[in-house]
Amino acid sequence: MTTTGEVHRAAAGGPWWWERWRGAGLDAGLAAASAVECAFEGVPFAHKAGLPVWTGIVFGVLTGSTLLLRRRWPIAVVLVSVAVTPAQMGIMLTVVGLYSLAASEMPRRIIGALAGMSFVGTLIVSVVRAQQDMVHSDRFQVGGWFVPFVAITTSLGVTAPPLLLGLYVGARRRLMESLRERNESLERELSLLAERAEERAEWARGEERTRIAREMHDVVAHRVSLMVVHAAALQAVARKDPEKAVRNAALVGDMGRQALTELREMLGVLRAGEPGSGAGPVVGPGPGAGAGREPRAEALPLAAVGAAAAAAASRAEAEAGVVDGGPSLAELDALVGQSREAGMVVEMSVEGEAREYAAAVEQTAYRVVQEALTNVHKHAAGAKTYVRLAHREAEVAMQVENEPPPVPAAASAGLPSGGNGLVGMRERVAGLGGVFVSGVTDAGGFRVSAVLPAV
Repeated sequence: MTTTGEVHRAAAGGPWWWERWRGAGLDAGLAAASAVECAFEGVPFAHKAGLPVWTGIVFGVLTGSTLLLRRRWPIAVVLVSVAVTPAQMGIMLTVVGLYSLAASEMPRRIIGALAGMSFVGTLIVSVVRAQQDMVHSDRFQVGGWFVPFVAITTSLGVTAPPLLLGLYVGARRRLMESLRERNESLERELSLLAERAEERAEWARGEERTRIAREMHDVVAHRVSLMVVHAAALQAVARKDPEKAVRNAALVGDMGRQALTELREMLGVLRAGEPGSGAGPVVGPGPGAGAGREPRAEALPLAAVGAAAAAAASRAEAEAGVVDGGPSLAELDALVGQSREAGMVVEMSVEGEAREYAAAVEQTAYRVVQEALTNVHKHAAGAKTYVRLAHREAEVAMQVENEPPPVPAAASAGLPSGGNGLVGMRERVAGLGGVFVSGVTDAGGFRVSAVLPAV
């Protein structure tokens, strides 16, 4: 943020009530000039009043010196000028005092009242002096209009210009102050907006990382789990049934290649070079690279990684013999078939008339069933599993429930768990406004249920 006007004023403080030394010097000069003027005007006043000359001079000096108070107490300066108006002194005091009063923050009614008093006092003195001049002058005769005209003109000339100028300067000063405050307020708001934008960007990055991690978990972890299960089955039947062992080995190899393909796609996006150079990984320095310098990969948006993960998942599912276009409810039979090939006993039932849903709904339903089956492979190997799908009027429901696993079979699986499967399913379902419930059944098994809105 830039330095504000308050900081400037604090750094340039002057003596007493002055904000700057320059202002103190100006007021001292004006007070000195006014004191000299009033001192000269005090001499005839002393003669007329029958007082010693030095009394008039001292009185004039004190009267003119009140201009030192014009910034702090402008009302006092104007009252002094009104008070000495009958003594026919203090013209400069009147002009500067009215200007200072009009430029101050005093209420308009006070400014108007004091300006009226000054005008009336000046008008009376002008009338008296004009009449005295006419009486002592025998050279020319004028009409009766001359005295009022001279008095009004003189009074307006003394009071109106400083009053109007002071009102203009005061209004301009208040405008500049309001603009300065508005600028400071805007700077504070911009600072807060920048902080909030940074927080939103950090939150968005975290959300994108979570989405990518969830996508990788759902796509890769399922195949890796099946690979481990098939490898265990391969070890068990290698000597008894060589043909089945060969099939299991082929399945393990296919799933491993698919998992590697997906990981390469994601790593390729993460290691991509400059924009426009393609999404593939950087394998060497580009043309013109200096000797011994390694290519620097620019950080790409996390959304690109998520898109690559989704594309890799769709491509891997297509290689596994699934219908192109991404996972959907129509592919649940193939998903259940993969688990059956791994040795799991799975029964699947469908209620209601099958129909098409939004792509996000079908993909989420597929991922929920997929992750639930993966958890059965991890934690309840050998347990009988039931997959139920219900098409309702305004929603689609799915449930995956397994019986208690045989203890030896569960121990033989040996699959690690990251603890994020249920969290990822709950986040997916909640993101679409659905309901997700999971927990242990009364029989000792485990049940995962989800309901998604059809729209």
